[in-house]
Amino acid sequence: MISVAIFEDNKHVRESLQLLLSETEGFTCTGAYKDCDNIIEHLARNPCDIVLMDIEMPGMNGIEATKLVKSNFPEIEVLIQTAFYDDEYIFNAITNGASGYLLKSTSLAKYMEALTEVSTGGSPITPGIARRMLDLFQKNVPGPGNQKYGLTDKEKEVLQHLVLGKSYKMIAAAMGISLETAKTHSKHFYQKLHVHSAPEAVAKAIKERIV
Repeated sequence: MISVAIFEDNKHVRESLQLLLSETEGFTCTGAYKDCDNIIEHLARNPCDIVLMDIEMPGMNGIEATKLVKSNFPEIEVLIQTAFYDDEYIFNAITNGASGYLLKSTSLAKYMEALTEVSTGGSPITPGIARRMLDLFQKNVPGPGNQKYGLTDKEKEVLQHLVLGKSYKMIAAAMGISLETAKTHSKHFYQKLHVHSAPEAVAKAIKERIV
């Protein structure tokens, strides 16, 4: 059972997601909140596996809340949802520990796929967001200095696919390997790159010209 807490100020969106989770087999909603003012207390009282986090909320925004959640509950995954393509939002979500980044235009079915992917160690990124990440970090490359970190050819290939915004399922199909093998390669290069998620790995790979 995948347990999810929702932090979303839009009442209609919040209630729709809560209903979807409650009616989908294998999922449960531990709480749906209109703001992040007491987020640590909420999560301590009602633990969850994943936080589905809006960015723009009254009071503490989703970026600040993500950092707070990861500081207090590092085992909880945070999946960001937003209506914005803003570069600063993307960069800050990644650096504060978000495990994935979805646009609110994403279908409800894709939401559930993303939550499932996060629960199994994946880091879903809406393709449009992946392109924005690529643009953002290419514009801010600090210059030559490719540090190889000892990645194997297969690890580097998986990382290259992640940079293109592909899911682990798509990567496995493209490389002719199993889903578990693709995830194992990613776990290895997470350790070598000293990162904790695919967005962080993608950011570092582009910034340091690893791929």
